[in-house]
Amino acid sequence: MIVDCAIYEDGERRAGDLEVSEAARAAGDERTPAFAWLGVHEPTPEEFDAVAREFDLHELAVEDAVEAHERPKLEVYGETLFVVLKTLRYIDSEEVIRSGEIMLFVNPAFAITVRHGDASDLHPVREAIEKRPDLLRCGPGAILHAVIDRVVDDYEPAVQGLEIDIQQVEEQVFSDQAANPAQRIYRLEREVLEMQRAVVPLAAPVDRLARGHFDLVSPELRDYFRDVHDHLLRVAGRVEGFRELLSSALQANLTQVTVRQNADMRRISAWVAILAVPTMIAGIYGMNFRHMPELAWRWGYPTVLAVILVACSVLYRAFRRAGWL
Repeated sequence: MIVDCAIYEDGERRAGDLEVSEAARAAGDERTPAFAWLGVHEPTPEEFDAVAREFDLHELAVEDAVEAHERPKLEVYGETLFVVLKTLRYIDSEEVIRSGEIMLFVNPAFAITVRHGDASDLHPVREAIEKRPDLLRCGPGAILHAVIDRVVDDYEPAVQGLEIDIQQVEEQVFSDQAANPAQRIYRLEREVLEMQRAVVPLAAPVDRLARGHFDLVSPELRDYFRDVHDHLLRVAGRVEGFRELLSSALQANLTQVTVRQNADMRRISAWVAILAVPTMIAGIYGMNFRHMPELAWRWGYPTVLAVILVACSVLYRAFRRAGWL
């Protein structure tokens, strides 16, 4: 469950591995300006209970962190911020979004990250932030920024993968092939909605962090949060554009299907009209009455065939000229 547990003081990580209780005591020591960063992956309620007791986490936030399946949000419990992030990974071969969640408990004395799913591994984040003592000196707010920045950066590959598939759908809709990509359009639209549910609700919490509404975010970090917010807005704008593109593609596809159906109906109607001539003549001469015109005439049979051929040829040329064939 516990991926990593460390104490940071004056922009540096203290040496040695710590237990949860030791990290909680060290972070709570008012004599040193240190804070703990505890990384947890998919804990059970029983496993996370010890962490919640050691760091005095609110029970409602603990319930959300363990059960997951929450929307992106930011809540305040006393001095602790509880932030929910949605992680995204696009599986191009299946054209589906794989989502996960990261919950953060951020307090002046600690930062606790709870990760669900495989997306957005936080180990590289820890390695990167440990190389920036100037940011670590800003406290747990730096951890919060680093994690949000990683999650938002990971949106970009998912957006690019989805964009490529949407472009392929547009080409398929307007191609000369008689394919109907409606099912693929609906599937991509569902994935765009999943992405939108992860990206759009996060904009407001990040904006609050960038505007300095919380003491945990030092003035030095506000510009960093503002940069993340700008990136997030660009991603949200592209996702919203995807919905419009897919709606237009679906409408165009329906129009194309209707046009093809009309063309098929015209073609069928034209051939039915052409075949009606020999059918009518053959029906008349097939009634087998004793006294009928030309029955005893030597050239009657070839004459009837010639009339049928001429009539069908005239109708065929007329329908071709009208674009029905």
